[in-house]
Order: sequence, then structure tokens, then C-alpha cells
Amino acid sequence: MEPDLFTAAAEERQEKEPPSSPLAVRMRPRTLDEVVGQQHLLKPGSPLRRLVGEGTSGSPAGPSSVILWGPPGTGKTTLAYVVSKATNKRFVELSAITAGVKEVRAVIDGARRACGGYGKETVLFLDEIHRFSKAQQDSLLPAVENRWVTLIAATTENPYFSVISPLLSRSLLLTLEPLTDDDIRDLLRRALADERGLGGAVALPEDTEDHLLRIAGGDARRALTALEAAAGAALDKGETEIGLTTLEETVDRAAVKYDRDGDQHYDVASALIKSIRGSDVDAALHYLARMIEAGEDPRFIARRLMISASEDIGLADPNALPIAVAAAQAVAMIGFPEAALTLSHATIALALAPKSNAATTAIGAALDDVRKGLAGPVPPHLRDSHYKGAGKLGHGQGYVYPHDLPEGIAAQQYAPDALKDREYYTPTRHGAEARYADAVEWTRQHLGRRRS
Repeated sequence: MEPDLFTAAAEERQEKEPPSSPLAVRMRPRTLDEVVGQQHLLKPGSPLRRLVGEGTSGSPAGPSSVILWGPPGTGKTTLAYVVSKATNKRFVELSAITAGVKEVRAVIDGARRACGGYGKETVLFLDEIHRFSKAQQDSLLPAVENRWVTLIAATTENPYFSVISPLLSRSLLLTLEPLTDDDIRDLLRRALADERGLGGAVALPEDTEDHLLRIAGGDARRALTALEAAAGAALDKGETEIGLTTLEETVDRAAVKYDRDGDQHYDVASALIKSIRGSDVDAALHYLARMIEAGEDPRFIARRLMISASEDIGLADPNALPIAVAAAQAVAMIGFPEAALTLSHATIALALAPKSNAATTAIGAALDDVRKGLAGPVPPHLRDSHYKGAGKLGHGQGYVYPHDLPEGIAAQQYAPDALKDREYYTPTRHGAEARYADAVEWTRQHLGRRRS
């Protein structure tokens, strides 16, 4: 039994994508070697290589079900398509957003007929599988169990929470990593030159390319879609290259003047911190937005916020540093775009916190004295007295244990002789530091170092 005319025509259209197809479709890789990024999944002998028949035996030896987990635009659909082409299998694509059990069963029935009738196996690519209910996912189990189809399911959510255990246990889970700027750049340049793409019709200057990379945010589909739109606009104007202005107009997104390796990087970061120090929350959010939009490393921003929490706020708000540290940890775990919310949270908290640089000036003054040579020996009663012979040297003799006194403070000399009257910490009365100011005044009086 041969495939019907409609099936044959559909498969022929898949072989040769028409010029009207989106650029992202036309530039879809035909082999695993053309795939950009995901090199950890494409090594010789990897499951994907074996799935397309590149094992040592030369025949497909991969799993019958694969779950691809990764961010949007990292190549999940592409990998499924390449597997189907490399193994000469029918390729059927469904989205869990629009498809249900009825559509899944129709594909499975068609796959069984195709396999039994003319020996053509089927790759079922199911996008957004996490949107299927448990019952809908259960409907896939017989097809996977009996290998009626090669199921390749894609998800942007953690499959351990969004995919049922029976299906997960029968599948190979492959994690896709976000594409790097170099991966996207390689893809753009390939699309510009390849006859399947733009065939050299337009050029892409460096500044426009950099803006495209920022727009893409690691999403290959977004990058190619923006490139196609901008190229069309440039050609309509009779231009032979895609200018930055044309790209801005096309994607309705201005290019932020920001060089991550130059002056703008440091100038905007400096403005962010000084705005926080000046308690101007709106200006701080503006500079934060510029850094985010320009593709600044979120970990760099988080580090600057941690420094600001100690340098400019200190004990005026003891919660400032924990907030900044928590933000840095969250940013490292989630990345952009969600990290923008966390950075905004921390920036607002720091900008509106009471300010004090007392901790900064205190350690600065102490370091200055040490660098000038004002140190001197540790007073004998404070020296370590635990080792044998320390007592004969007078170490620890006369030391008063503060916990033995009613007020928990012992009026004895702690600093070296050269520094016994030095006072480094000068607390403000801002926010929570007011109580530290009271504590400092009280303790210095009881230590006998403050004249009443």
C-alpha cells in the first residue's frame, strides 16, 4: 500500500520549503552538524547521534521517546525535524496548546497505518507537552510502549514536575542550554549568506548585528524573525545593508547606547549606584533598565547592589545586605528575563533604605592607621593563654571575662597602647543605626574611654 497523494504532496513540501516560508523555517538545519549550540548533546556516540543512526552499528539504536527541556528558541523543534529527516521518517508536529487526545490518537492511528502499509515510521513532535493534562499524557503511553511512533516532546518547564512519571521513565531527558551570542551570530551570518535564507541580498553592519543579538536574548527564532523583517524593510527602501535605524523602526525597539566592555558599562553602573546612594528610586530604576535592556550580565548588577548595601546603607538598615545577597542568589538561579524582577526588587529596597556610610568610613580609618604602622603589640591579658608555657610569659593574666559581670562588659584595655583612644566607628542617627549609636555611646562610657 502506497501513501495517498495528499500525504506524498505534504512530504514533498517538507523537503523543499517554499520561498514564502518564514526565514526561521527555511534556515532550519538539515543535519545535526548544521545545528548551532547544544554541543553537549551532539558529541559522537551521544543519544541524538544514535537516534539518527550514527551509532557504531550504523543503524538507529536510540530511544523511542525523547523529552527536550530548554528555554524557547534553543532548537527543540529543529532537533526533532533533523531526526525525522536523518532517519527518513514521517514528521508530524502537534502543539499541546491546540491539540487534544483526539488529535493525538489520529496521529497514532495514521502512524500505524503508514508503518504497516508502506513501512514508513513516524516522528511525532509534541510541543509544550507540559500543557497536557495527566489524562492527555496517558494517551501517549501505548504509542511509546509499542514504538508506533518516535515521540519527541518539548517543554520549557521542569519535566519532573510537568510530565507524568510513566512517560518520563520511558523517555530520555535531554536538557538544552541557552544559545550564546556567538551561536546567534553564527546563525545570523549563515542566514544572510545562504541561498535558503537571504542569499547575500543585504549586509548586516556590526552595530546592527549587536542590536539584533540583544533583541534575540539567546532565542534563535526571535533573531531570525527580526532579521527577516529588517531585511525586508531595507530592501523596500532600496538599501543594500540593514541600518541600525531600519532595525529599530522594524522591531520597535531602540538600540541602547551601551558598550559592555567600554565607558558606558562603567558610567551607567556608576549612575545606578549613585542614584541608590542619593535615594532617587526612579533614576535608579532607569539605569537598571538601561543595563538590562543592553544585555548586561545580571550577576554583575547583583554584585554592585551587594556592595552598595554595605557601602552606602550599612547598619541604617541591617536588612539591606541580606536582601542584596538573596537577590544575587536568585539571579544566579533564574537568569533573564525573570531576573529583572529580582533586580528591581532589590534596587527599590536599597534606594528607599535609610543611608549610612559609617561602616565604610570606620574600616577605612582603621586600615589607614594600620598602613601607617600604628599597630603595636597585643596587650598581654588578651593574648592566647591556652598553650603550654603561655602563663610564664604573662599571657592572659588579668583578663576579665565579660560574661561574669552583671552588665556583660569589662572595663579593660582591648586596643594596643598606640591606639587605645582611637574611635573609628561614628554611627549616624539614620534608621536602625540610631540604636547602634546609643549602644556605642553606652559601651564606650562603660569601657572608660568616653568622658561623661
